Amino acid sequence: MKGTQIFFYIFVMWLLIIAGGGLVVSIIAHISIQGFGKLDNLIDSIVKAGIALVLVVIWILIMSKIKNWIFHKQISH
Repeated sequence: MKGTQIFFYIFVMWLLIIAGGGLVVSIIAHISIQGFGKLDNLIDSIVKAGIALVLVVIWILIMSKIKNWIFHKQISH
């Protein structure tokens, strides 16, 4: 029974990776910022990188919460 928790953790990790990749490819890649002249590409890249960094931080927080939940559950048993 203890081994299933690590499989749950790995499953959620892969789910976040696949969902994040799909989100980045299907939605964020199509964002186009215009109206800044020569800086369009730079600002577009900065915005996309910022969104990607925010997503990474959210995923790290989710994985940390799940890890803490698993460890607390194991300690209480």
